[in-house]
Amino acid sequence: MIDLKIGGVPEHFNYPWYLTLKNKEYQKHDINLRWKDYHGGTGDMCKALRSGETDIAIILTEGIIKDIIDGNPSKILQTFVTSPLIWGIHVSAKSTFKEISELESKRIAISRYGSGSHLMAIVNAYNQGWNIENLNFVVVKNLEGGIEALQNNEADYFMWEHFTTKPYVDQGIFKRVGNCPTPWPCFVIAVRNEILEKYPEKIAKILEVINQTNTQFKSTENIDLVLSERYHQQLVDVKKWLSITEWNHGEPVSEEFISEVQNKLLQFNVINKKKNSKEFICTFRALNNNQ
Repeated sequence: MIDLKIGGVPEHFNYPWYLTLKNKEYQKHDINLRWKDYHGGTGDMCKALRSGETDIAIILTEGIIKDIIDGNPSKILQTFVTSPLIWGIHVSAKSTFKEISELESKRIAISRYGSGSHLMAIVNAYNQGWNIENLNFVVVKNLEGGIEALQNNEADYFMWEHFTTKPYVDQGIFKRVGNCPTPWPCFVIAVRNEILEKYPEKIAKILEVINQTNTQFKSTENIDLVLSERYHQQLVDVKKWLSITEWNHGEPVSEEFISEVQNKLLQFNVINKKKNSKEFICTFRALNNNQ
């Protein structure tokens, strides 16, 4: 039995992992896979991959691509969620802001630099035609920090996944002034190079298990009710989210996909250079040939 550590955000996107872990699917293949919630999001997971705190991360596409360019010794195995992530743009319910256009040059709460909340704030600014050089960021660590920062007037707006934050909009904590979808599939599975080289067959087996679960996930009996209760979401919101969200069933990442995302990140000034797309991707065939 080998021990492997995996992490992701504690959100409904990752419920397929919960199911496979609950059913001890990986132990059947001599893999003791241990999950950790990363409330700090992608920036937190990039740090964990670099330090070896986690071996595998279910991480935002834009964040891990940027961090691999910056030296993160990891590879992308495949996409996990193939549909875009809808980022809600939130202000305090007490604020006078009503439109995205009013937020130019205002203070932006982000979980940390390199996180999705940071990178997508840049994408949103680009979409709005704002000067990206003038963006003013306030680091708040996580969703709870974003709530506090807006309520205490330490920041003016905060971007986080639309459906995760919907309960806070319903409760009158946040006011949503708009949305900003990612222009690419949102989550990928990334693994540290050291782990890929050491356990290629085990990593391949993990992918096989989760992809099989993804194939059946949306047809799971009463899955909308289960998700509604577990993540404190209104059933109508869960149904809508399920209708627009797609999981990967095993399609590998292509060099074209990596190149397209890099081109967009370069266009948005999120990165200032590109790398050869082959350097981002794991191919199990290549790993096995090196054994």
